[in-house]
Amino acid sequence: PAAPLVVPIKDPIVEPKSIDFSAIVANRSRIDQLLPQRHEMQQLTAILRDDVDAGIVVGYKDLSADEFWVRGHMPGMPLMPGVIMCEAAAQVCSYHVIANGLMEAEMIGFGGMDNVRFRSLVRPGDRLVIAAQKLQLRPKTIVRCRFQCFVGEEIACEGEIRGIPIPVATLRG
Repeated sequence: PAAPLVVPIKDPIVEPKSIDFSAIVANRSRIDQLLPQRHEMQQLTAILRDDVDAGIVVGYKDLSADEFWVRGHMPGMPLMPGVIMCEAAAQVCSYHVIANGLMEAEMIGFGGMDNVRFRSLVRPGDRLVIAAQKLQLRPKTIVRCRFQCFVGEEIACEGEIRGIPIPVATLRG
């Protein structure tokens, strides 16, 4: 069989080789203090970098054979759904915004996505690394970030994401 095509990372937010996985900025417990996602929707294992001055955040998700999507996407050849990669990227961006008080909001939700491309397969046993960089911020209104997800040095997904404040008090009634 032919070797899979390795797509180089253009304009990397961070160089994958430079990431120190022992330098954890926020573990699962700290992430849970700031983000509301629970159970199957928790898509982060840890945050490794949260640089508010550079507007860069890096986190990762260790994928296991117990992920909720493994049985059905796809039976016998489980592949991480692209929408879940995008959710992981959204959670990394939300962590950065909430942890640093950038939007004066309790929760950030999807406001849109642009230029999303899926470049390689992600499987159980992989570590999906997500790097994001803030491109635009209008406090209390919108944040726009570019993101790159990769396994090892291979790009898996990239694009831009917009986050908007969620009116938590209104939703709680």
